[in-house]
Amino acid sequence: MTAPMYTFVSRDDNSTVYAEISKILVSTGHWKRLKRDNPRFNLMLGERNRLPFGRLGHEPGLVQLVNYYRGADKLCRKASLVKLIKTSPELLDSCNWFPESYIIYPTNLNTPVAPATNGITHLKSNPKTDEREVFLASYHSKKESSEETVWIAKSSAGAKGDGILISHDANQLLEYIDNQGQVHVIQKYLEKPLLLEPGHRKFDIRSWVLLDHQYNIFLYREGVLRTSSEPYNSADLQDMTSHLTNHCIQKEHSQNYGRYEEGNEMFFDEFRQYLLTTHNLNLETTILPQIKQIIKNCLMCIEPAISTKHLSYQSFQLFGFDFMVDESFKVWLIEINGAPACAQKLYPELCQGIVDVAISTVFPLNSSSDSSASSSPYSSSPSFSTITTNSCSSPKLRAPLHVGPFTRL
Repeated sequence: MTAPMYTFVSRDDNSTVYAEISKILVSTGHWKRLKRDNPRFNLMLGERNRLPFGRLGHEPGLVQLVNYYRGADKLCRKASLVKLIKTSPELLDSCNWFPESYIIYPTNLNTPVAPATNGITHLKSNPKTDEREVFLASYHSKKESSEETVWIAKSSAGAKGDGILISHDANQLLEYIDNQGQVHVIQKYLEKPLLLEPGHRKFDIRSWVLLDHQYNIFLYREGVLRTSSEPYNSADLQDMTSHLTNHCIQKEHSQNYGRYEEGNEMFFDEFRQYLLTTHNLNLETTILPQIKQIIKNCLMCIEPAISTKHLSYQSFQLFGFDFMVDESFKVWLIEINGAPACAQKLYPELCQGIVDVAISTVFPLNSSSDSSASSSPYSSSPSFSTITTNSCSSPKLRAPLHVGPFTRL
């Protein structure tokens, strides 16, 4: 039989991940790239926030797959994530892994302000809520009881370290947000992070997570620590190179950029050895179980709202989950990126894994239905070998525990 031929369009000229995936698809000889406006495609590699979801799944005889989940911004915008975590019964334990946070709108937007007491009820019942009064109540309570009172204000849509202020002063934080003119999140600053030696330096952890069309959650085997070049100094909150590990800030403002790790990146193999040697701890039994549970909690919480299982098209998505670890080795979720880049050396393996797990399971490359069923990572379901336009409404298929560089959670 003739091997299948599929078609795809690419509408994101800025994504290095999907540029690499496009090359991989074409190299198989089973995929043809169409002009970006051609509606007769099997796969759309679209640009986040500019996807025509309403027009997907209406081409007769075509199964269509897109590289984002509609509604995933509930996780990927800082203010939306705070609201989701605060108002979801499934995430009641979030105080154990998400820093205390408040959504703050600048006063010129005249957003309804939640009362200092019973603020969660106001948050649940209003599409937009300014939590400045709730924040101030918590701030003053902590100050009166001599608790740590450093907070960080972050723009909800900001990236690369933009729109950030760290301060002890609540009024300074609120005035900063009002002057910025856009919604921010004020979050309790983790004042006692686990630090890397030598250098007494901060770091965060980026983990890549792939959500396939059947809502199976996969964690990429490799992770990366984004490290600071400068010593952590809790007495100087103005030195961003001491407090923020964003590559652009470190590269632009620190004279020590690359001194400790090439490109200020430490990969899991080195971190694994560091934990064992320095703290006599095992990455797989201390840090990773916490990371995995937080990822599952967040993604399972929004499954009813974003799953495409019963829609006329299907989705998959790559996420970047960012974590910090405190001096007690407790893991904290910082934010979630819905269109993450990755370290240069990881592109070939990560992108091939995305093709194998998220794309080739929907569009098998084998010429016969029997062979495609046997070669599919989801071969436990013989119905998966045949692509039909109503396959989206089939029962969820359980993926194997390990597929290439990914582990199913």
